[in-house]
Amino acid sequence: MRRSRPPARPAAARRRTPGARTPAALAVPALVAVAFLLMPLLGILARTTWSDLGTHLTSPGVTEALGLSLLVSFWALGLSLLLGVPLAWLLARVSFPGKAVVRSLVLLPMVLPPTVGGVALLLGFGRRGLLGPWLEDTFGIVLPFHTSGAVVAATFVAMPFLVISLEGTLAGLRPSYEETAASLGASPARVFATVTLPMVAPGLAAGAALTWARALGEFGATITFAGNLPGTTQTLPLQVYLLLQDSPEAATSVSLLLLVIAMAVLICLRGRWTGALPAGRAPRTAPAADEPEPSGTDSGDPVMTERQETADAPQRDRWPLHAEVTGFTELTLDAGPGTTIAVVGPNGAGKTTLLRALLGLTPRAHATLRLGDTDVTALPPHRRGVAWVPQDGALFPHLNALSNTAYGLRAHGVPRAGARRTAQEWLDRLGVGHLAHRRPAQLSGGQAQRVALARALAARPRLLLLDEPLAALDQTTRAHVRHALRGHLAGFDGVCLIVTHDPVEAVSLADRVLVLDDGRALQDAPPAEVTRHPRSPWVARMLGRNAWPGTATGDGLALAGGGHLVVADRLPEGARALAVIAPEAVSVHLDKPAGSPRNVWPGTVREITSAGSRLRILITSPHAPDLVAEITPAAALELGLADGVPVWTGIKATEVSLVRL
Repeated sequence: MRRSRPPARPAAARRRTPGARTPAALAVPALVAVAFLLMPLLGILARTTWSDLGTHLTSPGVTEALGLSLLVSFWALGLSLLLGVPLAWLLARVSFPGKAVVRSLVLLPMVLPPTVGGVALLLGFGRRGLLGPWLEDTFGIVLPFHTSGAVVAATFVAMPFLVISLEGTLAGLRPSYEETAASLGASPARVFATVTLPMVAPGLAAGAALTWARALGEFGATITFAGNLPGTTQTLPLQVYLLLQDSPEAATSVSLLLLVIAMAVLICLRGRWTGALPAGRAPRTAPAADEPEPSGTDSGDPVMTERQETADAPQRDRWPLHAEVTGFTELTLDAGPGTTIAVVGPNGAGKTTLLRALLGLTPRAHATLRLGDTDVTALPPHRRGVAWVPQDGALFPHLNALSNTAYGLRAHGVPRAGARRTAQEWLDRLGVGHLAHRRPAQLSGGQAQRVALARALAARPRLLLLDEPLAALDQTTRAHVRHALRGHLAGFDGVCLIVTHDPVEAVSLADRVLVLDDGRALQDAPPAEVTRHPRSPWVARMLGRNAWPGTATGDGLALAGGGHLVVADRLPEGARALAVIAPEAVSVHLDKPAGSPRNVWPGTVREITSAGSRLRILITSPHAPDLVAEITPAAALELGLADGVPVWTGIKATEVSLVRL
């Protein structure tokens, strides 16, 4: 299937935004700047003796200097990669005292005059420098006036380009990719080699190209530190310096060669140094071709799957959970194998902190964690057997769906063929087996979530953590993925925690609902109990109820937001409680009702929204907290409700449920 391309924009639209005009006060200096930068290049092109270009570039001195320049620049690139990549990672990912000083040292060669850099190298590594005598006495290494000295000088001035480019790329890489890889069982070294480096490859390539080009053109530090010895330290820029005195035409030809090399590097980068693509272009992805369904046994059949698992593992392990979490989030959690717990609560309640504490990835909270008979508290994340599916799935963009799913198995030492076979089975179970060879960019949101779930389940974790796995999906796709997830969690041998803001997910997927607020557990009960008696105003509102906290009085509840509520079921005076009122229990009138309601307030309509076949009316009042009523569209039309219309609301005392806090 071919993707349709958006219509091409007119040439004028590509040149500038319609209606936007460049101020002359900016345009004129900008054009002067372009001319200023272009003039030296035009001078080289105009003064080049084109008929003698080949003779100049093939002379023995030039070819010898070119060969030496290539040797020095590639050695400098190798040293920069060996030393600069770890340094860039350290600057991007680790906080330590003196980090600003280290970054300043990295930038220093970029702003230091090259000759001053050469003097500094001479005083540091020269025969009378700080380190030079020790190098000569211990290893017999003398850097000045030697090719190795030219390599050191080129590395000194060129390596910052690699470090700065790679540090920026690493800093922009979301940690969730590496954390997810660790949760699948990959060691830090494996994560760096198989996830981090491939994902920062464009920044690494840009930095490496600039480093090589800078090393190839190095002059000042080289001539000061390593000298200008033909065949030993006389690189191509130094050859240009000598030719200017004896043969200016040859110097111009060699300068043209260096100019062409530098321009070729910059053209190949095409803006990657600044992290941008050329205007009007988007990252290229392979076409999303439909893949055929895998032939052979239908591994999506539940009976066949169960038989295969029974044959592979006659006695399945079971993994109950015991966790004691301290820090920002404080709670004790016990669950038997096969239990699914929905974790709910307002933003900042500590839900994600709980998951990250169980993973061992946050200093905000510490989890004493036991899975089965194994205490994994002291183990690093990749050895805990805790798999994590973040909200965005964090599929590795450089791997296809099959390789993503097989990643955890490969990290645990499963041979490639077996890992891919098992991964294909899991993709088939979740209905995305035919997409095994697509990259994440070629998958829809629902497909990507299924692949992420298959990847986590394929690694056979002892504890499965899902952080809002369906939040980014549309309603139809969410229902399909929720159905598939429910089926596979039913046979899971460990414990699953699902962070969600969706009451449907909490009720349909979970055996228990854990309600958090400000890092504390307010309620841990079956979904039906939480639905009938929510102990959190946020949860009550999530379930569509009005929730008013207050203090019990002789005849009702003194509301925390002001006002008084009459209730049928009394509590001991002074007890803290939560009044829960269903929106359909709220009556709306244009005039003050004179009937049975014990709780009557005037108010004003502030918002009307659709809720299926009914309308939800938000009503504000100076005598009570904000109230949501639910009525039919016909009733709203009869009352003439609209934003700003004054109304009266009534609530029967028997319609109020009190939950003691």
